[in-house]
Amino acid sequence: MSQFSSMFNGLARSFSMRRGKNPGNGDGREAAEVMAKDAKKNDLILRSSGFVNIDGSNNFASVFSKRGRKGVNQDCTIVWEEFGCQADMLFCGIFDGHGPWGHFVAKKVRESMPSSLLCNWQETLAQASLDPDFDLESDKKHHRFHIWKHSYLQTCAIVDRELEHCRKIDSLYSGTTALTIVRQGDLIYVANIGDSRAVLATTSDDGNLVPIQLTVDFKPNLPQEAERITQCKGRVFCLHDEPGVHRVWLPDEESPGLAMSRAFGDYCIKDYGLISVPEVTQRHITSRDQFVVLATDGVWDVISNEEAIRIVSSIPDKAKAAKHLVESAARAWKKKRKGIAMDDISAICLFFHSTPLSIT
Repeated sequence: MSQFSSMFNGLARSFSMRRGKNPGNGDGREAAEVMAKDAKKNDLILRSSGFVNIDGSNNFASVFSKRGRKGVNQDCTIVWEEFGCQADMLFCGIFDGHGPWGHFVAKKVRESMPSSLLCNWQETLAQASLDPDFDLESDKKHHRFHIWKHSYLQTCAIVDRELEHCRKIDSLYSGTTALTIVRQGDLIYVANIGDSRAVLATTSDDGNLVPIQLTVDFKPNLPQEAERITQCKGRVFCLHDEPGVHRVWLPDEESPGLAMSRAFGDYCIKDYGLISVPEVTQRHITSRDQFVVLATDGVWDVISNEEAIRIVSSIPDKAKAAKHLVESAARAWKKKRKGIAMDDISAICLFFHSTPLSIT
């Protein structure tokens, strides 16, 4: 249990140093927010297009976002190296807003989710450390996953509740998806709400790079999603001019017509089957795993998983990988979706086993 104790004590010291108090006194969220400000000052957080490459890190993140033809860009992203002052941890997330206030909702969730997750993770670790029967070393992978899963479930419930009571943002008919990854050493934890997608590029036995989809696109027509919505008296159907595009509707109104079954916000339909509960999964990263792509549906509507990893792997300059993928998707929109306004398109390409980038 020594490694677990070391992990917890290291995080606890980070919290207490930033507050000058005992970390168990309820100030965890505020301390996490202070840590985020410190990380921003030290260029450990990126909230715009660009790249993150910290000396000594095994990660390299390339980020790019492009506004569509529907108005303001409602996508936003974040990459946070040394997440929670832990040298072996990284947090990254991509958020796709929708509705009149969607861009504000996406940014609000992006700002609150990392610090809330840190706080809940610390509290969950603290509770586990008090259990005399808990032994992380007996099944480290299993226990770590359940700690992160519990932390994510708590976080998403809190973030959605806070958003509902935020007076500055009208989230009744607006919301956002959220796809995030925490890398901790050789493990990644993926939490997904909505229809953005994470795809891993890994090397097969024959030496070819192949995609592994890590998330489910939570569309309303998925059997388990449709069943939940209809049991809650919501409706799922396609409009006549949008065959194949299933949407969620109120019982007696043709509104709001959401094209995903899980999201933050959208409180007009939260009682009718829409949920903000994430699917949380984990994966052990090996030497075969090269990178993971996180992208909004603006990419996946026109680019296949196979095409995405081929595009990203073909770029020698990793710093430009996300931009190249997004621009490829934009060109595909013009060819495959003629007459349809291009959606916002955003991507994060997170490379593993990275070597420092030399800037000349």
